Amino acid sequence: MRHWVRRFAFAVLAAAFVLPSPGLAQEMDEIVVVANPIIEGNQVDNFGASSTVVTREQMDDLNAVDLGTALRRTPGVTISRYNPIGSFGGAEGGGIFIRGMGSSRPGGEIKTLIDGVPMYMSVWNHPLLDLLSIDSADSIQVHKSPQPQLFGNAFAVINIDPRRMRSEGYQTELSLSGGSFETFSERAEHGGKIGAFDYYVGQSFRTSDGHREDSDGQLTNYFARAGVELGPNWDVSLFGLHTDNYALDPGVEGNESATRNGKYETIATMGIASLNHAYEHADGSLKVFVNTGEGNWYDQLPPSKDLYNDFTFYGVRFNETIRPWTGGELIFGIDWDVIKGDIEDENAAGVEGDWDGPSQRIFSPHLAVSQLFGDREGFHVIPSAGFRAYTHNEFDSETAPHAGLIVGYGNTQFHAGYSRGVIYPGLEVVLLSEYYMPMLGKSWEDLEAETLDHYEIGISQTWEHVRADLTLFWDYGDNRYLVVPPPPPPPAYANLGEYRTQGVEATLSVSPTDNLSLFFGITLLDSDVETRPYTPSTTLSAGLNWRFLEHFKLSLDSQYVSDMYVASQARRDGAVNTAEIDAYFLLNGKISYELPVETWGVGAEVFLAGENLIDEDYEYLPGYPMPGINGVLGVSVKF
Repeated sequence: MRHWVRRFAFAVLAAAFVLPSPGLAQEMDEIVVVANPIIEGNQVDNFGASSTVVTREQMDDLNAVDLGTALRRTPGVTISRYNPIGSFGGAEGGGIFIRGMGSSRPGGEIKTLIDGVPMYMSVWNHPLLDLLSIDSADSIQVHKSPQPQLFGNAFAVINIDPRRMRSEGYQTELSLSGGSFETFSERAEHGGKIGAFDYYVGQSFRTSDGHREDSDGQLTNYFARAGVELGPNWDVSLFGLHTDNYALDPGVEGNESATRNGKYETIATMGIASLNHAYEHADGSLKVFVNTGEGNWYDQLPPSKDLYNDFTFYGVRFNETIRPWTGGELIFGIDWDVIKGDIEDENAAGVEGDWDGPSQRIFSPHLAVSQLFGDREGFHVIPSAGFRAYTHNEFDSETAPHAGLIVGYGNTQFHAGYSRGVIYPGLEVVLLSEYYMPMLGKSWEDLEAETLDHYEIGISQTWEHVRADLTLFWDYGDNRYLVVPPPPPPPAYANLGEYRTQGVEATLSVSPTDNLSLFFGITLLDSDVETRPYTPSTTLSAGLNWRFLEHFKLSLDSQYVSDMYVASQARRDGAVNTAEIDAYFLLNGKISYELPVETWGVGAEVFLAGENLIDEDYEYLPGYPMPGINGVLGVSVKF
């Protein structure tokens, strides 16, 4: 019966996209009352680099609680998790994967940023999702490929753009919800702008007992931003964030006592000071940042017990864009990062130890130029080229070139590009060599940076209320660093890993009326390694936002993911992933009712959000079943 219910639900959603709507043939206003579902849209910059943006509106419609749930339907993105609230950072209990990238642990191809500043676990050189509060986010931008003109030391990036008050006046938002598994969520925000001064502050708290024993999780976040205009062209700002979170590992179903791997706690504090300017022919920023935090893993399975990881980042981001002649754009900048970390641990026998890592320093200048020929409203061509250079205090220097071409006519745009990504080994190779696996000796010193050569072509077409995007891409990875086991002894690090991934990604956004917005996306992936984890051959996502009966709004989101291999991709020569999960289809929804209190200067709504509405049996890791149908009831107020 469930099989036919699933088919029926999928057919209903598909019909919403293929059936003609009389509204498409009518002259309509430009303003769409409801936000786009799933994603705000795809962007292509002047250098032929594409990205996907998810805004606050999409996060609210998805009833997202963290980064994973905010991006779970984004085309090209796959997630993993154990718990309804909280991401278990010690394994596959909280991860985001982009077109097959992100499964390497330790180390990782994806880096996570807040306002362009790194925020991840430096000791093990990979993201921890609970360090990244989406409650501080105005939008999230997903860069699915190397883009040296924007970022370095990564093959793909997820960047959170913090909230700020942009218009004169005050704004307050409050939200409360609770439901299945003793889940409770609370969020409070307030912002203001008075003349040249603006500020925005907020906090949130989420907790859940989880759908299984020992699947508890908790998220606590505080953030603040303040800015001052120094005149018509200059401003300064300060941003701060503090998070304190934990999640438990419930273990493999049926063998929980032997496989539960404890509790993972994340704590982090960051600060960013920015000096910004904007003129007719130039704009840019200088950011000085520092962030520090912990990723503590308690009550691990023997022979381990407790592990305390401390990380620190500090550095500078300088970026400048100038338009020195008609149609020309020149961007240049400098990234300077200092990466530090240390550990303390205690094993099951009570033996304690510690390791204080060296400081890694990366100096990374970049330069790029583009030129517009023609008229953006008519026929136009934009060629571009640039490079990013790297100097590292431990490893050899590298260069990452890129080139792009945009050809457009009216509402049709074609783009093509090449870019190289560079990722340096992090503190993890030193830690493993000096502390956990001393037989590796000094072999880490001979490692080179990993590289990824990315090729992409795409076309987009916009009609009055329709946007369609199609992208084809090819990724060629090289120099992936691995541990080569004996024979002959001893084991040693070496750059041996090569891989290829290619795929197609297509999205369609339709707004047939002011009160209805539809979305459909598909990603097809192919890898030369059949067992490469988190590289599903087919991913489909669909959603809608519909405002009806004046005060009601319905948001639906769905996703089909084909069967795939999962679990971390070990950095060991000859390692093969054997864990595999079945395909699954998920349907979530949120219905809200706007209370008629606008005349009081207040906007308020009550909402009911449901997950897994067709009660699908699914899992992100074998033996870790996810919840069946569940939901929360809540209220939000804005004034």
